[in-house]
Amino acid sequence: MTVRETIRRETAKLTASERKIANAVLADYPFSGIQTIQELAERTGVSAPSITRFVSKIGFAGYQEFQRQLIGELREGRRSPLDLKATEKPADADFLADYARRTSILLAEMAAAVPQEQFDRILKLLSDPARSIFLLGGRISDAIASLLSLHLRQVRPRVHHLPPNPEHWPDQILGMRRQDVFILFDFRRYQPDLARLAEIVMAKRRPTIVLITDQWMSPIARHSDHVVALPIENNTAWDTAVCAVAFVEALIVRVSQADWPATRKRIEAWDELRLSPPILKNGEQDDA
Repeated sequence: MTVRETIRRETAKLTASERKIANAVLADYPFSGIQTIQELAERTGVSAPSITRFVSKIGFAGYQEFQRQLIGELREGRRSPLDLKATEKPADADFLADYARRTSILLAEMAAAVPQEQFDRILKLLSDPARSIFLLGGRISDAIASLLSLHLRQVRPRVHHLPPNPEHWPDQILGMRRQDVFILFDFRRYQPDLARLAEIVMAKRRPTIVLITDQWMSPIARHSDHVVALPIENNTAWDTAVCAVAFVEALIVRVSQADWPATRKRIEAWDELRLSPPILKNGEQDDA
């Protein structure tokens, strides 16, 4: 369990001063908790002894142990396939069935970890035709951004998938408005350029930023309005994207259902404009 999850679990037990500390830690997680105890005390306006009592109440022996846990989470976020290989479980002879079983467990964990209310808030944003939607992902996760983009374009207008070349980003950023939505995908071995992009976009254009990430949290979280943390570890050298894909597919289904008459009308018009396949005569392409 991460420190973030621990704090949320223990919130009901906290005093007003302790909740103030908790809110400060969660608002800039995990970086605010890596400050010295004096810096955190100054930032929150509470005493250092109050911070010591806070970390004790949520289960840590002291502030140093609290910080070690946070630093450990940061290290987890930088682990590569080579690091993960060292802790990989031996493969069973029936690997495919075992992998499918572990995947089903992760999907159940995702369903339990992502509140329906959070899903519905994001759904409402994506279903609003007055908002433009912008998307981008990292080296691997941009494929998931592309999946969401391609489907959203069929069911609603004003969907923009940013190109991978940062030199082309300013054109897209200039088109962002305050009422628009910017969806970013960033999983561990997070990309600094995406965090920098989110910082610039929030400072200059201020759209609603939705981050899809893992339990260790991309640095983009500090610039985001909505953060969806998904499980990705499946005891192999490779993190899995299955939960991210499932989450995206669920969004696609519900966005299309939000205003089905409008969705149907757009898909019908879309299909009318698709290029027809070449006409074949006697098994050969007609070049006429």
